[in-house]
Amino acid sequence: MPDSKKRKVNWNKEFFSGFVVFLVALPLSLGISLATGASSTAGLISAIIGGVIVGFFSGCPLQVSGPAAGLITLVAAAINEHGIENLGMIVFLAGGIQLLFGYFKIGQIFRAVAPAIIQGMLTGIGIVIFASQFHLMVDDSPRNSTIQNLISIPESIIKGIMPPEGGETYHHLAAIIGSVTMLIIILFNFLPKKFKVIPSSLVAVVVAMLIANLNQMPINFIQVPNNIFSDIHIITHAPDFSKLLDSSFLFAATIMAFVASAETLLTATAVDQMHTGKRTRYNKEIFAQGIGNMIAGILGVLPISGVIVRSATNVQTGAKTRYSTIFHGILILIFILIFPYALSYIPKASLAAILVYTGYKLINFRAMKTLLNFGFSELIIYFITVFGIITHGLLEGILIGLIVSVAKLLYLTTHLEVKVREKEDHIKVDLKGTANFINLPSLAEEFEEIPQKEIVKIHFDKLSYIDHACLDFLISWERQYEKLGGRVFLELHTLSDRLSKFKDPITEEKKKIKEENKTSERS
Repeated sequence: MPDSKKRKVNWNKEFFSGFVVFLVALPLSLGISLATGASSTAGLISAIIGGVIVGFFSGCPLQVSGPAAGLITLVAAAINEHGIENLGMIVFLAGGIQLLFGYFKIGQIFRAVAPAIIQGMLTGIGIVIFASQFHLMVDDSPRNSTIQNLISIPESIIKGIMPPEGGETYHHLAAIIGSVTMLIIILFNFLPKKFKVIPSSLVAVVVAMLIANLNQMPINFIQVPNNIFSDIHIITHAPDFSKLLDSSFLFAATIMAFVASAETLLTATAVDQMHTGKRTRYNKEIFAQGIGNMIAGILGVLPISGVIVRSATNVQTGAKTRYSTIFHGILILIFILIFPYALSYIPKASLAAILVYTGYKLINFRAMKTLLNFGFSELIIYFITVFGIITHGLLEGILIGLIVSVAKLLYLTTHLEVKVREKEDHIKVDLKGTANFINLPSLAEEFEEIPQKEIVKIHFDKLSYIDHACLDFLISWERQYEKLGGRVFLELHTLSDRLSKFKDPITEEKKKIKEENKTSERS
């Protein structure tokens, strides 16, 4: 609901922010629609729902929702498997699942996904989008898989460079339009901030439109239906509600709900870091997304999630309330009602170029360096997730990443390394990893191999955790070892802060051992 706290709203600034976001959302929504295989207007209708409906109920007021690049692969797979006429049912189910997420207050759970998996997911999606849209940028057809798309990129480059010999296709002309679009977007990155009020993608599309239409280029343009609402499948076709119980539909909807929720909450977290206003209410945001996706499902259009590009633009242009988000949705509605046929002058190659750039930006090269700082294993999880998405699909890639991440967690929580080294005057024992009852047998086996009647120093500085079972074993072993003529030093000063709570009970036990030894010596 609108912000309840009473404060003066700067309507001029809110409308300006909404207008700029509208300019950003228009070409992106069109491009995402075409990339999924849906109609050009499906993405625009979803953007309206994301702006007006989700914006009204949102738990992150400055976040802008709409069709997202991160959902392209899921939507395309759903359309290929179940048909465009059944996409609405899947989106509707996904929205219902999100409502349950919000109702049972489990929105925070999505923040528990390992960063390596999230970054791997975004990079994998970026590569999939880049590979498929690169071919469309030269009016060529994408191949059957991401691997084939990547391998055949040189082929499309050649088609874009070499004019045809007497053919009817003009890949080189589409390549010119795509290259101009890409060049304008890249050059905008080097302009002063004051020149970036108008989005680079909009400028690029307008220039591409002018070049293509003034020169009457025989390339592919957006196809606009006579009735822009003709692709609302659930309303114009009788829905088969029995599919609500179809396991394949439920499975696709669950994955869509998960990915859309994760992308939304990641975006919301990023938005919170961009401003000093109200923080995100995660469960409310998921609930709002659920309402939006259920409505999108009823209308048979694309699913919705929070979108970082539009949200960042919203914050950077000075928005302070949810009204800017709502304004952007209203402006899109006005545009498609009054100027729908303007869309038919937009070259498909230009929109594909925008998505090629978007896919490239999703491949976060800095994330690789950051993950490496937290251990090589994080980078391995990242690359495994990316490889899984490229070779098997988004769902499979995420699941593979989760499995590897859980395997790493199990390893770290159960692995214990015991290093016994003989020094000049003593035996040094280093404990590294996690010492708990699970690996107590291996710990005991290692200590049984230590020679008798030696000075043994046990170090804990490389130990991340030790439980009572292992501590009890070490104390008992110390007692027995010293009775047989050896000396044991538990280097308690090497215990990290997290283990400091064990210092007092161990010290007390050591006092008892000393007293027992003195008693045995007297006897």
